[in-house]
Amino acid sequence: MTVPVLTIDGPGGAGKGTVCARLALEFEWHLLDSGAIYRLLGLKARREGVDLVDEESVTSLARELAIQFTPTSGEDLVRAWLDGEDVSRAIRTEYAGRDASLVAAIGPARQALLDRQRAFRAPPGLIADGRDMGTVVFVDAPLKIFLTASADERARRRHKQLIDKGVGASLADLSAEIEERDRRDRERQVAPLRPAQDAVFIDTTGVPVDEVIRQVRLLAESRQLV
Repeated sequence: MTVPVLTIDGPGGAGKGTVCARLALEFEWHLLDSGAIYRLLGLKARREGVDLVDEESVTSLARELAIQFTPTSGEDLVRAWLDGEDVSRAIRTEYAGRDASLVAAIGPARQALLDRQRAFRAPPGLIADGRDMGTVVFVDAPLKIFLTASADERARRRHKQLIDKGVGASLADLSAEIEERDRRDRERQVAPLRPAQDAVFIDTTGVPVDEVIRQVRLLAESRQLV
């Protein structure tokens, strides 16, 4: 029996993390936060003193990366573990996001992580959160979602998250960083950010997360995945 996979792709800040974590808990499925994998790889490289654009060294780290994800109902939504240490907060900074975008552009490193990502596919099912889950990693997924939102909306969401945590941030700077990251993700040669041909688009701009989850749940039910 083929293990079902629900892929949810889209740009950063579109709401993928929240939707995926909550659905994983609701469905009692496994969860893959592929964006966190690249953040974890970036953090590992930083800790090891490896240049983030050194293809050979970064790829070597990717082959040996010891990681784990634990979905929760708490503030962090998903706990990420690196070498047995909970590094959930460390990988959610803007610096970690930029590092992740850099290492994700390295083709050999992405290839090294493919098998590791596919190994998350296990009964009763998997929810895969990322940018190329439906186009590269799980091309046979029976349901593919592409979440999107305007750059301004995503910047406002990130700004609110930081302010709520007591972290000062410039909305204009966040918006510029998001647009630059989007550009890099779209233009990179390996697995650029784009929707799968059979993906269902959901624009989350101004839409409450509960409504987005309801829409995805109905799609999963209509295809008899849950």
